[in-house]
Amino acid sequence: MSMIDATSQNQLNTILDKIGVKQEDGQTSRSKDTLGQSDFLKLMTTQLQNQDPFAPMENAEFIAQMAQFSTVTGITEMGETMKGLAEQMKEFRIATAANLLGNSVMVPGNYARPDENGEIHGMLDLPSAAGMTNLTFSDETGEVLHQMDLGPQPSGLIGFSWQDIPASILEKTERIRIEAFADLGKGMESLTPSVFAEVLAASAGTDADGVMLDVQDYGSMRAADVQKFRL
Repeated sequence: MSMIDATSQNQLNTILDKIGVKQEDGQTSRSKDTLGQSDFLKLMTTQLQNQDPFAPMENAEFIAQMAQFSTVTGITEMGETMKGLAEQMKEFRIATAANLLGNSVMVPGNYARPDENGEIHGMLDLPSAAGMTNLTFSDETGEVLHQMDLGPQPSGLIGFSWQDIPASILEKTERIRIEAFADLGKGMESLTPSVFAEVLAASAGTDADGVMLDVQDYGSMRAADVQKFRL
């Protein structure tokens, strides 16, 4: 057994010497931990050159080694491709964040501000048909500024807008509270509307979160959670 081990070690040393791997005190040492593609090819070529002519490598074994090499090469190339795609996605997130600055996004909430046209727009998502639907607009003190009766509505998304906002309200530049109520069959129920709010700042974020937005009156949120964009 010891003679076989010594013979195998000598053959290994001969092969490693031919491909440039130096030996120190009977141990193999390399400047790096793993074999590269060129090392693999050198090792395979040397193995073929030094094989026993009376017991050459089986075709199946040779094909298996080549398939293994091809698999490793493919994984390496795929890793480089994925790395490049990750860098491109980061650049795309930065461009997206920059384009959203100063625009408006629709978010669920009870506070809205008049847009550049002096109007407030939003939506209601009715889980079922409503026999009666109305909206109440009030200021920070709770004083009612405007009421809107939308009447009976089918289930689904219902748009609303307050367009004739008095100049005295616009001059205050304050946020306005919107309360929505609907009769879904069990009396009037409170619903949370969705309104447009301005994007004050945006960042590229992380790979997990994506683009992050700083939305007026609502703080930080993921762009992926935004219901609708208005550019």
